[in-house]
Amino acid sequence: MSLLALDRKLSRAVAALSFPEPVHHVYNPLDYARKPHEEYLRRFAKPQVPFVLLGMNPGPWGMAQTGVPFGEVGFVRDWMGIEKPVEPPQHQHPKRPIQGFSCTRSEVSGKRLWGWAQQRFGTAEAFFQQFFVLNYCPLVFMAESGRNLTPDKLPADSAAPLFHHCDQALRETIAWLQPKMVIGIGKFAERKAREVLAATAVDFGFVLHPSPASPMANRGWAEQAEKQLRALGALENPCA
Repeated sequence: MSLLALDRKLSRAVAALSFPEPVHHVYNPLDYARKPHEEYLRRFAKPQVPFVLLGMNPGPWGMAQTGVPFGEVGFVRDWMGIEKPVEPPQHQHPKRPIQGFSCTRSEVSGKRLWGWAQQRFGTAEAFFQQFFVLNYCPLVFMAESGRNLTPDKLPADSAAPLFHHCDQALRETIAWLQPKMVIGIGKFAERKAREVLAATAVDFGFVLHPSPASPMANRGWAEQAEKQLRALGALENPCA
């Protein structure tokens, strides 16, 4: 099965789920931002990529807007060269509008991740020869207030069917990509990778999540990530 087919299968599966309070709104960028998301897959997903960087789920001003993991608008459009129409979902939270590539809000995590990648590798093509970035869960969850809810904070009974589909998609996606190592961006992603892919031949690693909610990440995320990736053997030489 192609990676696009795997992705669409996951999108259909999670779209059929329902989530009780505290979840008030759910966005599925694999659906409404399918065009830029699939352009990202077509251009940059390659079998036998050495390293996969695995995030948790989309941020409200990143992948929720552009369909690209950690998808800060400026980096997706100007560095990756991706800009495709986004059709906003019918039911939107007034505090979290989907504006696609017109969004002017910054996704700090994405700005840090892709900013490091641009500084380290220069071109997107050079970065994606070594790495591919994906998320474990494709959905965005919001409370009634508009507050972002991450998958690890969902009630267990509603998280279980979601994780079932995400686990299966991760196994199938990694089988297609055939990396030698899956590196969790944050502890949740690392833990899920180790659990889901335990029977495979891939190695595992961890890198600090670039979230502004992390005090450690706010003390020079790029430098810390560079050091962690070098220790994993994912980078050959120190950053110039």
